[in-house]
Amino acid sequence: MKSTERHKLKENEFARSMAQARSVVEQRRGDITKIVVAVIALLVIVGGYAWWRSSREAGANQALAGALAVYEMPVVPIPPPAPGSPPPVPQPGTFPTEQDKLAAALPKFIDAANAHPNTAAGIAARFHAAAILAAQGKTAEAEQRYKEVIDKAGNSSIYARTAKLGMAEAQVAQGKFDSAIAVYSELSRDTTSTLPLDSVLMYLGRAYARAGKKEEAVRSFTRVVDEFPQSAYAADARRELEETKKAS
Repeated sequence: MKSTERHKLKENEFARSMAQARSVVEQRRGDITKIVVAVIALLVIVGGYAWWRSSREAGANQALAGALAVYEMPVVPIPPPAPGSPPPVPQPGTFPTEQDKLAAALPKFIDAANAHPNTAAGIAARFHAAAILAAQGKTAEAEQRYKEVIDKAGNSSIYARTAKLGMAEAQVAQGKFDSAIAVYSELSRDTTSTLPLDSVLMYLGRAYARAGKKEEAVRSFTRVVDEFPQSAYAADARRELEETKKAS
């Protein structure tokens, strides 16, 4: 077969293929249009969700940053006024006492937490609010805020595990020793936890001691001394171990 004839055959085959393709497109035009529209709609939804999530996270981070800015302001006590002089005013960007600073920061953390409850920044704000409430002696409110952190962060989160420590400490302050001991005991058995075990055992021993459970307290303090001799808690554990034994 001559090369010109082979070339014509290829052209004819290509023409037939294109004709068949056009025919299929014409027959399936409605289906193809629906698929294209669906793909475009999906891209719009995904893009919109990504934008909304990014916007939400940015707003949460900004709210948390505003609260932290107040929380991290320095405390500069106001000196007593000189005789015959007016009382001095606080320096700009400072607070005269720690309690004044905490009182100013608390509502900002709560607002950030309530406005962005399920974001990482919102959970962090709720945790800080709980810690401030505990520092102010409002242990029942602190316990509730710590519970909210645990519920929203999930058990595997470092915030949730640390919040459990804070919640148990608030429970001890309220005399809820059995509840606190249950939390500390659970944390001490959690092999996946990133919390230092020596720290958890110290909290557990102190809760047992406050509850009047001397033998259990001795076991907890002894574990710290024996298993973590280089721990920063080791000296306290030895001292509290001896005190607990004497009180038995």
